[in-house]
Amino acid sequence: MDIIRQFVLVCLVGGLTAEDGGGWFKPSDFSLQDEGRCNIDVLDGSSLSYLQFIEKYAYSRPVVLRGLTDNTRFRRLCSRSNLLESFGSRTVRLSTANTFSYRKVDVPFSQYVDDFLKPQTEDALGSDTLYFFGDNNFTEWSSLFEQYESPPYVLPHTGGAFSFGVAGAGTGVPFHWHGPGYSEVIYGRKRWFLYPPDQEPHFHPNRTTLSWLRETYPHLPEHEAPLECTIRPGEVLYFPDRWWHATLNLDTSVFISTFLG
Repeated sequence: MDIIRQFVLVCLVGGLTAEDGGGWFKPSDFSLQDEGRCNIDVLDGSSLSYLQFIEKYAYSRPVVLRGLTDNTRFRRLCSRSNLLESFGSRTVRLSTANTFSYRKVDVPFSQYVDDFLKPQTEDALGSDTLYFFGDNNFTEWSSLFEQYESPPYVLPHTGGAFSFGVAGAGTGVPFHWHGPGYSEVIYGRKRWFLYPPDQEPHFHPNRTTLSWLRETYPHLPEHEAPLECTIRPGEVLYFPDRWWHATLNLDTSVFISTFLG
């Protein structure tokens, strides 16, 4: 199969049902087919002590942890029907899906779900694509965030700040960097690409992760290949300070990040 064709939007066949997908997608909805490889350590949370986390990963490389926390209740609260009932009239701030996210637009959450929550077209620019991925009003959303059990391993002298989002298939944020943190998928799948701080990837800040995946990724020499992995519900990815990373939602996804600062 032509490698470019592996990345086009296709209908999801035999995927999650509306019930176990929280009502966010149906078998007929669009999804990205290729999960790619995973060359990041994937560990059971119970097998990694805090000391091992600090010594092996906290300051040096990313890791995917499974079963680190139990957010079953939080996941139920994040179903489509529950979020619309509780927060549908609340205003959310949408950001452009480019590296710098200059443009901001405020809309009711219900309008975002009805009008903006859709698959990313392949020719769209990140600077023209709006989605909800982190500008949260913590006072208005506190009743939800209070139910989230954040990863227990924090760095010394840091605290956690939440970033919650809902996004359509094919959307994502192109390469950027900031402080360390965790990202957990609540519904859907999210593919991650990461580079260490001293290895800046080749990308255009206004092009989408999807276009980078189609146009640049297949031609990278081996020494320029990223660390990457697709994370699923109940999995948490940790990324260290100043690591370059880009994300791509393979399905309509609900996710939450904990930034350590």
